[in-house]
Amino acid sequence: MINQVTLVGRLARDPELRYTPEGKAVSNITLAVNRNFRNNEGQYDADFVYCTLWKKTAENTVQYCRKGSIIGVTGRIQTRSYDNSEGKRVYVTEVVAESVRFVGPKQSNLKEEEFSPIGI
Repeated sequence: MINQVTLVGRLARDPELRYTPEGKAVSNITLAVNRNFRNNEGQYDADFVYCTLWKKTAENTVQYCRKGSIIGVTGRIQTRSYDNSEGKRVYVTEVVAESVRFVGPKQSNLKEEEFSPIGI
């Protein structure tokens, strides 16, 4: 069985770092990944993919990336569930990252259309 996914996109918000009670670093990010085709208005739609980063991967991403940063994530798809405050079962599908690559420039005031080396 193979469960591997590779995504390249932009961070939809600044990543935040927190720690588990055992002291492991964790960050949850949302990656905006453009689709390969245009919609009826001629624009590219995006999918917003929830990703979980652990340990040094989480720490480095929080330190070096901000909203709009282009990153590549390789990992596996995982589905989990929990009961919310209303007692309803909530299912979450996410990518658990095994590695993250920083694709775009560290600091840039360029607009998306001015710098898009990978067609995002």
